[in-house]
Amino acid sequence: MLGLAVALIGCVVTLHESDAAEPVTEPPLQAAARALGEGQGVLAEAADGTVLASQAAERAVHPASVTKVVTSLALLERLGPAHRFETRVLAGGHLRDGRILGDLIVQAGGDPTLVYENVFLLLVRLRALGVREVTGGLAVDGPLIFNWKPDPAGERLRLALAGRDGEPAWKAVRALLPFRELQQLPAVGLAFNGTPVSNGIAPRTLTVQRSPPLVRILKWLNDYSNNVFRLLAEHIGGAAAVERAARAHLPPAEQGEVVIDDAAGGGEVNRMSPRAAVTILRALDRELARHGLALVDALPVSGMDHGTLEDRLPDRRAMVVGKTGTFGDVGASALVGMIRTRRWGPVTFAILNSWVPVPEARRRQNAFVRALLDAGGGVPWSYRPAKAAPFTEATLK
Repeated sequence: MLGLAVALIGCVVTLHESDAAEPVTEPPLQAAARALGEGQGVLAEAADGTVLASQAAERAVHPASVTKVVTSLALLERLGPAHRFETRVLAGGHLRDGRILGDLIVQAGGDPTLVYENVFLLLVRLRALGVREVTGGLAVDGPLIFNWKPDPAGERLRLALAGRDGEPAWKAVRALLPFRELQQLPAVGLAFNGTPVSNGIAPRTLTVQRSPPLVRILKWLNDYSNNVFRLLAEHIGGAAAVERAARAHLPPAEQGEVVIDDAAGGGEVNRMSPRAAVTILRALDRELARHGLALVDALPVSGMDHGTLEDRLPDRRAMVVGKTGTFGDVGASALVGMIRTRRWGPVTFAILNSWVPVPEARRRQNAFVRALLDAGGGVPWSYRPAKAAPFTEATLK
């Protein structure tokens, strides 16, 4: 009996030793995650789903301008990367001796790239068509965005068309023109008399301006984190539509981790978790790939593109494609992106700091990304910034 008892004890010991032989290992970059601060959210995953770092990954906090990644995805899914916004200019009466006998009518399509330079290209086109004077005023139909802000009545647009505003931009446009006889902006501007003539004449299209493709617009806006995203989202139903588009990519249990009240990332309501941000960034990558594009075509590349990532990680030039977010009033500082590594392949990460002073949050974010690149063997993105300005890619007809 004693021998049997010893044997049974030995068996129990052996089983316990077997259980202990399987130690729990933490993700390889977990120490770097802890360095972000207790409770600060981060998730980094390889393409095969391997978790490289995770901390408070399910905690939804204010993502600031990282929201623009979600809005970019929603716009691309609804409109497509080749979509162009149109601004149609019509004569509200006969054109006689250089005078439009009636209003100049602008049918606006909410083009976010309608800035001084594009308006001056329109102006030159109208002058080439013989338009010098408008007996009426400027009438606007549709959502008009001028110089990144709503201009519902066209008051600021009329000043530009009259040659009374935007002189620095005119010089840039004039340098591109094949002729030099149009020298001074006031001399090129149209005269608006403000006394429209009601003659029953159906408006006639004079010219149409089409914006650059949507994907190019998203690239410029994301580079500088321009809040015109809020107006752009109105084309697809506003913040509510953006939120629905984001949640459609998440499993039901995680859909509450995305709340969008402002499509540009303002306000105090927006929320996103690191794991939701990683999922959405991957969805954006897939949506772009469907059209033969990549993340670099819609988001800034570190040290390569002017704007928010221009001076981040100067020692890791071209290593990160992603989006920053900063909103000090709500304690938000964020960095999400994708890197390429020899060890793990593409790695997607999201760092959403909450109530850490912005300079310190950025320092910690940069340190985490450097650790990720060093451990994985970072590979630069094959990318060259586009040289064209938004107004040079607009088309007139």
